[in-house]
Amino acid sequence: MQTQKVIDHIVQWLKDYAEKSGAKGYVLGVSGGVDSGVVSTLAAMTGLKTLLIEMPIRQKEDQVNRAWEHMNDLKSKFPNVEAMSVNLTPAFEELYKTFDVHDDEFPNEKLAFANTRSRLRMLTLYYYGQINGLLVCGTGNKVEDFGIGFYTKYGDGGVDVSPIADLYKTEVYELARALNLVKNIQEAIPTDGLWDAERTDEMQIGATYPELEKIQKEWGTKTEADYSGRDLEVFNIFSRMNKTAQHKINPIPVCDINEEWRN
Repeated sequence: MQTQKVIDHIVQWLKDYAEKSGAKGYVLGVSGGVDSGVVSTLAAMTGLKTLLIEMPIRQKEDQVNRAWEHMNDLKSKFPNVEAMSVNLTPAFEELYKTFDVHDDEFPNEKLAFANTRSRLRMLTLYYYGQINGLLVCGTGNKVEDFGIGFYTKYGDGGVDVSPIADLYKTEVYELARALNLVKNIQEAIPTDGLWDAERTDEMQIGATYPELEKIQKEWGTKTEADYSGRDLEVFNIFSRMNKTAQHKINPIPVCDINEEWRN
C-alpha cells in the first residue's frame, strides 16, 4: 500500500469535509487501540481543532494508560489537539441499577449492557461535539463496518464521518507504523473494551482480522464449496456475522406509501 498517498488523501478529505460543513474540526474517542490511534492522528494533521476524549467505563488500567500515552504524544506534536477524560462509570452504574433486569431469563443481557457502554460514549461525543462546533469522527475499519458488522448500532457506529472505513485492519496497522504512533498503540491487541472480563476481538469473533480480510476480499466471487479446513471455518464465521449484520450495513428500511393513497 502507498501509505503516504493514503495518509495525505485522508487528511485532505477530513479537512475539506469539515470546512464544507462549517465545522471547526473533529471530536473522537480514544480507546488505546490502533484504529482510534490512527484516526486521531490523521484528524490532528488537518490542523483543525481536534478534541480527543478518553471515556472509561469500568476500564482496564492498561487501556487507559495506552490512550493517555497516545493523547499526550499527539498534544506534544500538534497545538490544535486537546485531550480530556470523561468518566462514564457512574452514569453506567446508574443505568445498570435502573434497568434492573439481571435475570437468567434474558441471555443477551450482558451483550445489551456492552452495547449500552458504546452508546453512552456516542452520546458523550455528540454532546462535546455540539458545544464545540465539531463533527464526530468514526474509527471503524472495513471488516468491522462492512464485513461482519462488529460495532454497536448507534454506538461507535453513530458518527458523522468514517475516514478509515475503506481500509482493512492490516492496512490500518501499516498507517500506524508510517505515522510512527507510540509503540504500545502499534502493538495493541484489538479489543472493543466493552466487557468487564478481558475479551479480545479474536476471542469474540473466533477469527483474526487477516483471516477475515481474506474472506472479505473474495466475498461474492467464491462460495462455501471453494474452501476447506481453517478457511472454511472462517468463511462460515464471516457468512454468519455478515448475514446478521445486514440491519447495520444497509440503510434503515422505510415503508413506502402508495402515492394514490395520499389523495
